[in-house]
Amino acid sequence: MDMAELTALLTPDGLRLLDEIPTVGSADDVARTVSRLRAAGHSPDLVSAVVGQARLRARAKTKFGDFASRMLFTRAGLEQATRLSIAARHAGRFRDAGIRHVFDLGCGIGGDALGLAALGMTVDAVDADEVTAAIAAYNLAPFGTDVRVRNARAEETVAELGPAAPEATAAWLDPARRTAGHSETARTRPEDWSPSLEWVFDLAARVPAGMKLGPGLDRALIPDDVEAQWVSADGSTLELVLWSGILARQGVRRAALVIRGDAAHELTASEDAADEPARELGAFLHEPDGAVIRARLIGDVARSLEAGMLDPQIAYLTSDAALTSPFVQSFRVREELPTDAKALARALRERGIGTLEIKKRGVDVDPAALRTKLKLRGDESATLLLTRVGTTRRAILADRV
Repeated sequence: MDMAELTALLTPDGLRLLDEIPTVGSADDVARTVSRLRAAGHSPDLVSAVVGQARLRARAKTKFGDFASRMLFTRAGLEQATRLSIAARHAGRFRDAGIRHVFDLGCGIGGDALGLAALGMTVDAVDADEVTAAIAAYNLAPFGTDVRVRNARAEETVAELGPAAPEATAAWLDPARRTAGHSETARTRPEDWSPSLEWVFDLAARVPAGMKLGPGLDRALIPDDVEAQWVSADGSTLELVLWSGILARQGVRRAALVIRGDAAHELTASEDAADEPARELGAFLHEPDGAVIRARLIGDVARSLEAGMLDPQIAYLTSDAALTSPFVQSFRVREELPTDAKALARALRERGIGTLEIKKRGVDVDPAALRTKLKLRGDESATLLLTRVGTTRRAILADRV
């Protein structure tokens, strides 16, 4: 969306039209809706904006639920936005620390500011992109004067904080890791982010801050005096949040927050956990959640399951104890099968397995291509876990616990 399209949309007639059109999902839906709106005499800018927003609202339901139908988005802004349920958890940490005023520096379409304002904090939200800032202003308008949205760079806005933050003031930072605007061009080097990672860390050293970063950030870049919290939801590792000052919990330097549906579970530690030694395959195989792996807390999970590593370099745990936890997916081992595709296919047919979940770690296998070669048929179902121990490939047939 460019500014001309946004201007056309942000009128009573434009917003009414957006609310009236049905869900736009497929390419055929788009073509039919565009043709109908153009035939009704609406301008090309308005039609483009309305149809684009209708598609984005449909996609946004996974992150914003029913709120999506009352919000506006950019494509890049939606992809980078924090899920509303997670934003609410982040906002709760600010509230519990006694923070009353937050500078949201790099607010995007306003997802995190929604969580902060909903818990009663005043928010200064800024974004360097003009269209994105305008959309954030629309999304945050229900909070009135409690939220101020500006089109500005974080570096300009933070001058208001002075050499030290006023009491009960903090910052939330989500550095742009893509080029300005709404394209998909990534900035891969932290020094090229906007603002740069060095600038973010410098601010966090003097102002209590939460910093949302990609979960794959080089751990060597993480300062020693912050809490690093990796967050996953429904099996996908979504983000790394670094917390500084009073927002960092006492004695916590590593945390894995695992959200499954409406339930949340967290594992915390003062440092990386030592791994448990490798052991032979037992009655159960456990796949640690991605947040646990990123936080390097696999050893703590292993000890809670009376488990060990299947291989020292691969994140699979094995045990004989009938235990599981929210931090793993657990499987009851049936047997080991051949790793050769033809022999594996024959073994699966003999067992009547027609529905097969294929998981892999530590091996170069394309599950989709392998599934085609296996030519599955039968009424039984199972999970196949492909991995290696040392240089030896293993194919483990199992059932989810």
